[in-house]
Amino acid sequence: MKIGRFAVRTEYSLMAVLILASAPLLYGAQSHGEHGAAAPEPQHGSSPVRNPREGDLVRLVREATERFRDVSVATDEGYVLQFGCVSGGDVGAMGVHFVNGGFVGDGVLDVNRPELLVYEPQPNGRMKLVAADYLVMADQWNAHNPAPPQLMGQLFHLFDTPNRFGLPAFYTLHVWAWKENPSGTFVNWNPNVSCDNFVPPVQ
Repeated sequence: MKIGRFAVRTEYSLMAVLILASAPLLYGAQSHGEHGAAAPEPQHGSSPVRNPREGDLVRLVREATERFRDVSVATDEGYVLQFGCVSGGDVGAMGVHFVNGGFVGDGVLDVNRPELLVYEPQPNGRMKLVAADYLVMADQWNAHNPAPPQLMGQLFHLFDTPNRFGLPAFYTLHVWAWKENPSGTFVNWNPNVSCDNFVPPVQ
């Protein structure tokens, strides 16, 4: 019995020594990195890994919509103001949507032909381009595709019906190419956008 107890105590002692000896290896790297000498490997979920295609999509949207920074060019090319200025309470706003009905109806998603252009009304009465919005009707898309739409890897959001726009269910993807969105480049609502300066056009 004495030998057995001694063997058990010895085993535990050896385990304690091994744990203490490895402690600097387990914990030292993190504290070492905090002092800037060697940063630890990022933990899963600690910081988002930026998808390189995200940057490509924003760049292509900016190239495709550069000319629409002048809202008169948008109207000349068939974009029409609809829905007023769309705000979302505490989550921010979308802004003012100019819709190209021909693009909405064709069921085609093309980075060079956004179905909607999104503007933020300015204090001086001008409209500032902030985003492009890609949209396709859900029934039209689902009839020919087994999965929800994507644009360069970015999955569209589904707005079911009934909705605030009075539309049938639709898929949409906002790309905040012209104004930073702290909530995410492809999130519907932007806390940096406001409808405070919107003045409805005279009918």
